[in-house]
Amino acid sequence: MLPRIAVTSGEPAGIGPELCLQLAVHPGPAHPIVIGDRNLLAARASQLGLSMLFRDYQPENQPAPGVLDVLHVPLAQPAEAGRLDAANGPYVLSVLDRALEGCLSGEFAAMATAPVHKGVINQAGVPFTGHTEYLAEKTATPLVVMMLAGDTARGPLRVALATTHLPLKDVPAAITPAVLEETLRILHADLRGKYGLAQPRILVAGLNPHAGEGGYLGREEIEVITPVLDKLRAAGMLLSGPHPADTMFTPPVLAQGDAVLAMFHDQGLTALKYATFGHGINVTLGLPIIRTSVDHGTALELAGTGKADPGSLFEAVAEAARMAQRKIP
Repeated sequence: MLPRIAVTSGEPAGIGPELCLQLAVHPGPAHPIVIGDRNLLAARASQLGLSMLFRDYQPENQPAPGVLDVLHVPLAQPAEAGRLDAANGPYVLSVLDRALEGCLSGEFAAMATAPVHKGVINQAGVPFTGHTEYLAEKTATPLVVMMLAGDTARGPLRVALATTHLPLKDVPAAITPAVLEETLRILHADLRGKYGLAQPRILVAGLNPHAGEGGYLGREEIEVITPVLDKLRAAGMLLSGPHPADTMFTPPVLAQGDAVLAMFHDQGLTALKYATFGHGINVTLGLPIIRTSVDHGTALELAGTGKADPGSLFEAVAEAARMAQRKIP
């Protein structure tokens, strides 16, 4: 039995629906269940000249080549490729809610999410900062960790973030000992429980150039990062650092770890996306469910053209399935 993965179709005017269509011919190690408006999916398939069968989702369905299982959630308004409509903002969230409900109940083994458009959801009058924050709030999870991952010629690259979407001027104050410790505990626990790494090795970046240069370029490494690392090393975690970020992504250093913890968004994700873009994925750690996502946005300019690359969605679904199969308490 292949694990059932709920795949949310994302912003209806974006590339999400057409990427989901490709799962009918490329399911990978999963049984993907696409959640979204069936009529939208059928219309986009017709627009792109794709031939497939649509089947209403039933729990007893078994995967079949060329058949897309769809859990129908109706649009509020008909959607046109490339044209946003705030009326469909609540629809996007209802799709997420149905996937989350199924993951929490055990109906689905995990969820993989196509991209949403944060702006149009906010235009609909619903405060929304992203999938990660929304799922954390819905599951009453106080802290989650964003990690992006992808395969490279030298093996898997996993980069987690201590802070996410913050202005640079706000980053130092956000890296408190308590937040850094909890972030590392979540990363360590999920590398064990969802990736099957018995003793995960984590490389930790410094915040400042040259990891502070002994205090001459900043004292966060001395006063915050190193004390937290020492505390968690004493508890048995395999942590190294703080490493200067400009050399941490070199092959000799990466070979010493299973994952990297970067202090801020661009410090870690510039290197990750350079190495894996188009086939990398986003994983939300710390949730009571498995959630993966693509590493790109809605690409409204490509919607309806058939030119969007489905590689990241394929890998997000496949990795969600692999995580579900190796998950341990």
